[in-house]
Amino acid sequence: MSVLAEISGTGTIEAPSWTFVCRLAELLPNSGAAALVRGCPVAVFRLSEDDVYAIGNVDPFSKASVLSRGIVGDVDGVPVVASPIYKQHFRLDNGQCIEDADVAVPSYRALVVDGAVIVETLEK
Repeated sequence: MSVLAEISGTGTIEAPSWTFVCRLAELLPNSGAAALVRGCPVAVFRLSEDDVYAIGNVDPFSKASVLSRGIVGDVDGVPVVASPIYKQHFRLDNGQCIEDADVAVPSYRALVVDGAVIVETLEK
């Protein structure tokens, strides 16, 4: 996989970096798993055969690292996870909270490559 450089608004160059998280077969469909990606708590979700998402695992309302244990579903056709603590829904595609537009968790690109789930982070 090629590495592409992106120029941020500050003029610094950031290079994408991919981190192996697990084998796809280790994730059950319609469920999540917690991972530590470059020191960040990440929740990785598998929705279908090779449809995977990654968002921050820390629930911003409870401050607990629990989003990977939430219930996966959809709201108006958008894939979400419901926090197991206070039940707010977070979009899996961008981390936005459905109930509070001012709150979001980080989101990361996730791919399946040769049966492996990898998550992208940016290094400076």
